Amino acid sequence: MKKIVLLLLFTPAFFIAQIPTGYYNSAQGLSGNNLKIALYNIIKNHTQLSYNDLWTAYPQTDAKANNKVWDMYSHNPVGAQPYEYTFITDQCGSYNSEGDCYNREHTWPQSWFNSVAGPVSDIFHIYPTDGEVNGKRSNYPYGNVSNPSWTSMNGGKLGPCTNVGYTQTVFEPINEYKGDIARSYFYMSTRYYSEDAGWSSSDATNKATILPWQVNVLLAWHHQDPVSQKEINRNNLVYSSYQHNRNPYIDNPQWADSVWAPGSISGLEEQIRFSQQFSIYPNPSNEKFNIINYSSSTENCILKVKDINGKLIEEKIIMVENTESINCSEWQNGIYFVSINNSKAVSNFKFVKQ
Repeated sequence: MKKIVLLLLFTPAFFIAQIPTGYYNSAQGLSGNNLKIALYNIIKNHTQLSYNDLWTAYPQTDAKANNKVWDMYSHNPVGAQPYEYTFITDQCGSYNSEGDCYNREHTWPQSWFNSVAGPVSDIFHIYPTDGEVNGKRSNYPYGNVSNPSWTSMNGGKLGPCTNVGYTQTVFEPINEYKGDIARSYFYMSTRYYSEDAGWSSSDATNKATILPWQVNVLLAWHHQDPVSQKEINRNNLVYSSYQHNRNPYIDNPQWADSVWAPGSISGLEEQIRFSQQFSIYPNPSNEKFNIINYSSSTENCILKVKDINGKLIEEKIIMVENTESINCSEWQNGIYFVSINNSKAVSNFKFVKQ
């Protein structure tokens, strides 16, 4: 068994390989608002991009393996893509329908901060997305939707919010990118802490402060959709080649709870942690994937793998102290359902062998 040491809870070594030595030293041991202030002081004074610089950066920061635009509002993680965009040539001017072109989506809408310099071109919250879906999302908050009035081709939904504390219209991206958006919000609230005098407020925010109902949505999404390799790569590129600052909540996911839920874990969060003690990466993969144990608890686990028809492909007892590698090279290409459980947790994943 190959093992790697977890330097911080929830933070496997591969997450932090590109973090400069000592970058977060002043934040160590802190929690709550003290941690947020320390992180603000670390990531402030970043190199500001122009709005046009985003077009130039995207081919490096937001490219899929086939060098097409990685659009979180249209990407289908499994199966055929509804459409794909080529960088530069498919940039939006005007558009009439979904699939026409891509533009720049401010996940934290410009109207919420009055388009002031800094956040208006901060790439950590601005992603290339389909123009039509961007327009449909408009400046609505993010939330969960059960009865959508409109659905995008990859499953994004617009409709009444089902989360406690808010009932108006929200936009819900697909599950695979909910954590990305949550961590973008945590970054924005931290980066512009005390620099929000010229900002407006919204149904989800008070200047750079995220309102409690929206915090609850984002914390749940943060746990349900753990940090992906896509985010890690983007974080490293933004730091090394563009803004020269980092998103602390990608580097250290546990800090989201430390800042926004200090000293208390709700029943919902307990359930989320029960189901998310483990994660797997990379996904998709063609040779192997790794199981990560985010808990300090170690005991024998039962690994079960079933194909899309429910046939049991593999079942065995494994010990996941930190990380365990699973060979899938002999599996047929397709979708599999992976279950990892012990006495303290049950985690289920959809895995794609390609």
